Amino acid sequence: MIEVLLTLIGALLVATIGASVEYYRQIRKAQKEYKKAKDVVEDIVLSFNRELKREADRLELVAYKVEGSTAKADISIKKAESIEKKFVPIEKQLGTVSENNSKVLSKIAEMDTKTQNLETENQKLQTKIREVEEQVEKLSAVPEIKSEPVIPIRRDKAMAALTDTEVTVLEILSSEGSKTAPEIKDRVQLSREHTARLMKKLYEKGYLERETGKIPFRYSIKKEMKKILKKAESEQI
Repeated sequence: MIEVLLTLIGALLVATIGASVEYYRQIRKAQKEYKKAKDVVEDIVLSFNRELKREADRLELVAYKVEGSTAKADISIKKAESIEKKFVPIEKQLGTVSENNSKVLSKIAEMDTKTQNLETENQKLQTKIREVEEQVEKLSAVPEIKSEPVIPIRRDKAMAALTDTEVTVLEILSSEGSKTAPEIKDRVQLSREHTARLMKKLYEKGYLERETGKIPFRYSIKKEMKKILKKAESEQI
């Protein structure tokens, strides 16, 4: 009985020792894994801290340049130090920076859209205003027809100095009524400038009357000249 008991005690002791050894091995293994993970984490933290320091240095440099262009050196240094203090908790704020940027960009895009809509509406409104103004001007502005003083016709020389083209112009005005120089130029096959000079010449010689209420001037043949033309035609017949 004692031998059995001793055997059991020995077996338990061996098992305990084996378990202790295995437990020790696991602990050592866990310690190694922990140390390895710790080293990795420390490397990551160190790298992150270096990146943060570089960013902080860049921000400090930018702040220094900006402040240096608008203030004296001592004020710039103080403001740079203040900015640096503000960026101490940058590690905690990195998570919210991207979100804030997205919100700002979204608001900017929204404002751009609203601005474009306002510009479009403004252009439409200006177009409508111009149309209304044009309609008002057409309705309210009655052109004043001015007749310049009549130049008397010299009866004895009425037809003597006229060229064939001038006679053609007088005949057109006599048969069709008043016209402008652009309306006659194609009929006499002359340029617009040449026709305008011709009409002015006939007016100055006293063959035509002229309305100056608007440009181009409208010319009409005098009644006296119209009678002379009819008389000349009847004499030719």
